[in-house]
Amino acid sequence: MTSFPRLIDTISQRLESFSAAQGAATTGLGDEAEGFVAQAAAALAGGKRLRGRFCATGWRAVSGGREVPASVVDACASLEVFQAAALVHDDLIDNSDTRRGRPSAHRALEAWHIDAGWTGDAAAFGRAGSVLLGDLLLSWSADLFDAALALLDAPTARARAEYGRMRREVMVGQFLDVAEESAWPRTPAHEHAGRALRIASLKSARYSVQQPLVIGGSLADGDEDQLASLADIGHPLGLAFQLRDDVLGVFGDERETGKPAGDDLREGKRTLLIAYAREAAGTSAREEIDALLGDRLLDDDEIDALRDTIVATGALSRVEDLITAYADEAGLALSSARFDADAASELQALVEAATRRRS
Repeated sequence: MTSFPRLIDTISQRLESFSAAQGAATTGLGDEAEGFVAQAAAALAGGKRLRGRFCATGWRAVSGGREVPASVVDACASLEVFQAAALVHDDLIDNSDTRRGRPSAHRALEAWHIDAGWTGDAAAFGRAGSVLLGDLLLSWSADLFDAALALLDAPTARARAEYGRMRREVMVGQFLDVAEESAWPRTPAHEHAGRALRIASLKSARYSVQQPLVIGGSLADGDEDQLASLADIGHPLGLAFQLRDDVLGVFGDERETGKPAGDDLREGKRTLLIAYAREAAGTSAREEIDALLGDRLLDDDEIDALRDTIVATGALSRVEDLITAYADEAGLALSSARFDADAASELQALVEAATRRRS
């Protein structure tokens, strides 16, 4: 059993023990297999363990317990592995070079190919390897979640169903994000903001916050009202979390985010910031946004010009206001939920952590 203050360390330790066991299982399969599993283990390092914390808080909100059982720790760890898988695939799709201040998975695999002196295209090796690496992490996530359910006496059908829905929705949301970068010129301008929010909901809000909370509540055998309350708190909070992520992707400090400043602009992400900026921009400014967004070779001056436009059009202020509104909506849902005072305080702290973060 694990107390809440030590939860982050406990989740990290569980991830380390699980990945060590996976590494041991590859002994005798050759250096390449062992190296591949080591790369997967490296993808689990770092991070704030927010998804695991939301899962444990959902469990606590329903159970009222302070000590987190091994089953819930395994579920928390499984969500962190799922997050790592999503990031590996996301970085490949976005062609991102860094993640948490280190080379992204496909770049690390590319460097492995080069250092080994292997034949062929190192970049292609990195790309192919990262697809498989993300898939391996998805399998690990499922293994850990199955381990969590195996330790439970309570009914598990709701938790399993919520976990399955989370996996499916992230994949759909990721595809919609990819499609939007191609579809936006054919989409009426007044629809861009709504489409950006739909992607934010499916790709991040639900799996980052809402579904971890509901999964945690399900592991405690919560009733329909309790799980509905967790969902009502989680979805607006998840949207606020993702919108903060979008702001940091344009205006964040590289020393804190671990990614180059303005990377979302180079990657051409059609976020709510961009939708709002285009809505309010004049013709020439809108044309400049469209010309610069997605150019991998944007220099610092061009990044600054795009930032200035986002600020001048009021897009940044509108998104900040929406973050506040979503956080308030989550707080209102929390205030009317029938959870114990300690769990409510923990949820309120997570609201603050998710919406006021700098990385």
